[in-house]
Amino acid sequence: MNLKDKKYYFLGIGGIGMSALAKYLYLEGYQVMGYDKTPTPLTTKLAELGLPIIFDASIDAVPEPFRSPETEVIFTPAIPKDHPQLLFFQDQGNAIQKRAALLGEITKSTTVFAVAGTHGKTTTASFLTHLFDHLNMNFTAFLGGIMNGYESNLISKGNQYSIVEADEYDRSFLKLSPDFACITTTDPDHLDVYGTAENIKETFAQFSSLVSQGVVAKRHVGLGTSSYSIEEQADYYAQQLRPEAQGYFFNFVTPKQEFKDIYISSIGKHNLSNAIAALALMDVSGLSVEKALPALANFKGIQRRMQLFSMGDKLIIDDYAHHPEEIKAVLDTVKEFYPSKKNTVIFQPHLFSRTQDFMTDFANILSKFDEVVLMDIYPARERPIPGVTSGVLLEQITNPSKRKINNEAFQETVINAASELVLILGAGDIGNYIHELRNETINAT
Repeated sequence: MNLKDKKYYFLGIGGIGMSALAKYLYLEGYQVMGYDKTPTPLTTKLAELGLPIIFDASIDAVPEPFRSPETEVIFTPAIPKDHPQLLFFQDQGNAIQKRAALLGEITKSTTVFAVAGTHGKTTTASFLTHLFDHLNMNFTAFLGGIMNGYESNLISKGNQYSIVEADEYDRSFLKLSPDFACITTTDPDHLDVYGTAENIKETFAQFSSLVSQGVVAKRHVGLGTSSYSIEEQADYYAQQLRPEAQGYFFNFVTPKQEFKDIYISSIGKHNLSNAIAALALMDVSGLSVEKALPALANFKGIQRRMQLFSMGDKLIIDDYAHHPEEIKAVLDTVKEFYPSKKNTVIFQPHLFSRTQDFMTDFANILSKFDEVVLMDIYPARERPIPGVTSGVLLEQITNPSKRKINNEAFQETVINAASELVLILGAGDIGNYIHELRNETINAT
């Protein structure tokens, strides 16, 4: 059989990681289509390429050629186990695998740079992608976000190297075969899968053992052959930070030399840390850091990662933060760059299990904003957990300036906020709400 006759069916094709893989295979000439629950900007972009997508979960909605036993099915954990199409393909005996397994297959014959960690994967991988592009490398990047300036989560410039995000959820990253890797953090998360923080660290250690050539890890993580940091000595670190406009000047120290007065056009020390991770990874692999450094000045960021824009007299920061440590990083950035602006945070908790596991931590960090607005928990793949709601979280927030809203009130809450700075945080469909509001605002002007 001609490989181009091979058919792939994606269950959950609108996911950020799934869509990149589907797009890659489609552009390579394979027959690809998929299902998702509702249309999103990602599914719209795929459809515009000509890739067929359905939003009907029934078997009858799947075109006859794709119902073939030869069709390879790729699914995401967000798809329920009792999904009619998944059950059909299982009963029929189709080859079925998760996204990470396919990613491992696609990249196995390339030199793989994998970015792991419970926070910072997408930003670090995007910095690495931008640096590779600046050096005109022959590579393909599969990203968990849409890079500004590239407007895609798939950056395809060849197949000598691959840049991938090594997702720890469900131990997916153990399906990869990295040549080089970095580990940004091993903070507790996905405790519904791992149970304990110790299990997470053990699995990251297992991932590290899969890397064939070199592992860079953040200082204190305790894994890897090289360490990195900011404002603390490590194998690779940034020192003498000077905030400037929408970024920092800093000195970059490697085991062999120091580069002075480097500028990065990203705010937030966590973002600078991610950039240092990408640079360290390049240096460990033998690529030219010196030639790559100027590219930091024109890095345009990623959608929903400390994304700044104006709306009337307000400054909006849109960010994917959905873990207490990520929210703290956003708050620290706000206090550093906008200390005099009153702020309002609108937060949509992501997953009942995560909200339950970190209820106290969420309450503590959210209480430190000037005003707190909560939305209902975004369930994603989960069913409700009794006693775990946004209302319960709201009760634990000590800041008296707090309230809960429904989804329909999102736009008016942003528009009517009294604060000069409004932060939109969460990994659920809150991103779609701010996207719609931005489009309406642009179209009205």
